[in-house]
Amino acid sequence: MTTNKPTVRATANKKRCGWCLSDPIYIQYHDTEWGRPVKDDAKLYEKLCLEGFQAGLSWLTILRKREEFRVAFKGFDPNVVARFKAKDVVRLMNNEGIVRNRLKIEAAIANANATLKVQDELGSLSKLIWSFAPTKPKKAPRTLADVPTTSPESSALSKELLRRGFKFVGPTTVYASMQSLGLVNDHLATCAFRNLFGK
Repeated sequence: MTTNKPTVRATANKKRCGWCLSDPIYIQYHDTEWGRPVKDDAKLYEKLCLEGFQAGLSWLTILRKREEFRVAFKGFDPNVVARFKAKDVVRLMNNEGIVRNRLKIEAAIANANATLKVQDELGSLSKLIWSFAPTKPKKAPRTLADVPTTSPESSALSKELLRRGFKFVGPTTVYASMQSLGLVNDHLATCAFRNLFGK
């Protein structure tokens, strides 16, 4: 999402953030998912994993492979993925439908185990993640150049997740997760979806 295209008029007479206009998959993701608050632990776990897999790649690549990821990782059920063994890593490394990076695959398994530990300790992964949501609304970005790649909250959440055994959760990856999960609202000021949730 590094393109500097301005928000332009798109289908159904709606203006959207410029980063999503290059592909119908992006538009669908922007309109129905990006920035909508997510509290379900399995979905939070999935998004953390997918953002980790995205490191060094385009998000569009991940979106195109997402259904294959969901099949390969058993619906991103942390209870199931936490029991993956070496043979599962081999299976996943041979799966052409996903990103075949051993460190990222092993991170997804580590993140499942870390999720279960957080649930045991705090009751839910959602409780932990949402405790790092900014308390003050931020000014709506006017252009993509106004959208940060990290924040004090993403750095703090990254540090806490790493402390708890999560992998591939650096501040930039965590900030992207916070955007997509609705913890921060980085829809542009001119985007028709900016005020969808009253933020």
